[in-house]
Amino acid sequence: MTKLYDNVDHLDTNASAAYTVETDVLVVGAGNAGMEAAAAAKEAGANTILIEKEKTINLMRVGLASVGSRAQKAAGVTINKQELVESLAAFAQHNVDQRLLETWADNSGATLDWLEEKVLKPHGAHLRAEADAMVTNKAYQAFPTENDPTFDDQSFTSYGDWFLEYQEEHGVDLRFETILVNLIKEAGRVTGALVKDLVKDEYYQINAKKGVILTTGGYSANVELLKEWNPLSLKKNVYNDSPRSNGAGITSALNVGAIRDEEPAETIFDRGLVPVGKKTEDMYYQTATYDHWLWIGSYPFLKVNLRGERFANESVPYQFIVNAAAKEPGYLYAMIWDDDYAETLEKVHMLGCARYGFPGYMKDKEAFIADTEQHVKDGLVVKADSLEELAEKLNLPADKLKEAVANNNQAVIDHQDKEFGKEAYRITPIKKKPYYGCILGGRILCTFDGLRINTKMEVLDEKHDPIPGLYAAGNDAGGFFWGSYNDRVPGLAASHAHTFGRLAGQSAAGLTADEPGKGVAQEAHVDAASGASHI
Repeated sequence: MTKLYDNVDHLDTNASAAYTVETDVLVVGAGNAGMEAAAAAKEAGANTILIEKEKTINLMRVGLASVGSRAQKAAGVTINKQELVESLAAFAQHNVDQRLLETWADNSGATLDWLEEKVLKPHGAHLRAEADAMVTNKAYQAFPTENDPTFDDQSFTSYGDWFLEYQEEHGVDLRFETILVNLIKEAGRVTGALVKDLVKDEYYQINAKKGVILTTGGYSANVELLKEWNPLSLKKNVYNDSPRSNGAGITSALNVGAIRDEEPAETIFDRGLVPVGKKTEDMYYQTATYDHWLWIGSYPFLKVNLRGERFANESVPYQFIVNAAAKEPGYLYAMIWDDDYAETLEKVHMLGCARYGFPGYMKDKEAFIADTEQHVKDGLVVKADSLEELAEKLNLPADKLKEAVANNNQAVIDHQDKEFGKEAYRITPIKKKPYYGCILGGRILCTFDGLRINTKMEVLDEKHDPIPGLYAAGNDAGGFFWGSYNDRVPGLAASHAHTFGRLAGQSAAGLTADEPGKGVAQEAHVDAASGASHI
C-alpha cells in the first residue's frame, strides 16, 4: 500500500472549503519554474492562478544555462548538444532519464530567448553569453553554457521584480500567502487543490480544469523528509539555503498516486563556515540570506580533515569535496591558506558562481578580501603567525597540519601534486604570514530527487503512466539529476527550472478535460541545425 504523507505544513486536510474558485491552470509555487509555468500557460490562452505561500516570489536565479540561445549565437558560442547530453548522463552514471536531458537541451535556448525578449529587454537589460569554460582536468568536462542577465556586460542584474510585473500585466492571478493543503483527484484525474489563505485564515478550493503544476522547490527544508529520503545530507550539510522548500508539492503528489526518484540528488556548496568544535549533527542552520557563507570556500586551497591530514583533490566539482569529507572523521574539514591568497584567485580559473570577476559575484580581489575579513571578525575564519598557533585555534594536530602544508609547498616546487593529482596551476603556496584557516561543511542549496515525469512534464503513477491533470517542474520534478550537481555546466539547475517550468505551462494549457494525458505539442524550439554536431 502506498504510504500517505501528513501535510508538511500541519494544515487541516479535512477542512471544508469556504468557497470555490475556477481556473484553467493552477501553479503551486512562485519560484523559477513556477513563474515560467504561469507565464507560459497564460500566454497559451489559459486562465492561470499562481499561488505562493510566502509574501514574495522566490529568488530568480542568474547564471542560466542553455544550448543555442540568441546570446550564445551572437557571441559565437557553439555547444555539441549530444556531447553535452551524454556527458551529463555519464556524470549521473545514467541514473537519469536521458529523454529529459534531450528535452532540456532542445528547449533551453528558446526559453532564455523568451526571458530576454519579454522580461529583460523591456527594462534595457539583455543576456550575456559566457564563452569561457576552461578546465584542464579531463575527468570533469566543462561546457560554456552560462548566460547572465546584465545591463553593461560588467555586472549582474536581478529581474525578479520585472518578471512579477510581467505576470501582473498579462493577467496571471498571483496569490501570495496562499498555501497548498492537498490535491483533489476525481475519477483518476487531478482537478484542483484545497488551499488556505493565510492572511484570512480561510480554506478554499481552486478547480483547475486543465491542470495543476507543482513547482514548490524540493524538500531541503524538511528535516523529517531528509531523514527518510536522504539521511546522509544531514551529516554532510550544516546549512540549508532554501528554507521555503519543505516538500509540500512532492508529498501532495505522492498522496494521489505519484512516484518519485528512489535515490537522492542535491546541490551542495562547499562554503559553510562552522564554529570550531561544533559537530555537524548539532547543526542544520536554515537561512535565506546565505549566512556564514565563505566565497573562497570553493577555491582549490589546501583542505585537510579534522586530524590535519589532506584527504582529497581540492580541484573537483564543489560538491565532491563535501562528499569526500563524509568519509572522514566528523564529516567536516579545514581549509588552510596564506596572506597572498588574493593574488592567486584569478589564476586558478574557477567557473560559474565561484568565478573571479564577472560573471562571478566577487568582482575583484578586494571583494574577496572584504568577504574573508568579515568572517575573521565573526570568528569563523582565524589568523595566526605560525602553523602551530593556527592548528591550536582550529583544534587540529599541529604535526599533521605542518606536514600537510610542507607537502603542499613541495608540490608547488615540483609543479606536481603527487598525492591526489591536482592540476599544477591550482597548487598555491602557504608561506606568507599571517596564515588563515577555517572549518567548513556543506550547505545544501536544493534537492533534485523529485516526482517522476515524462517529457510533457506530466507526473507519472506507479505504472509509469501520466496522472491526468498533474504536472511538475523545477526541483519538484525528478529524473534529470542524480547524486551530485555538475558545476562544470554552469547554470544548469536554474535553466532546468526555467525550461521545464515553461514546458509544463504549455503542456497544461493544451490539456483538455476530454483528452486526459494528452499534452500540447511542443514547438521545436531549436533551429534546424540542432541535430548536427554543433548548435
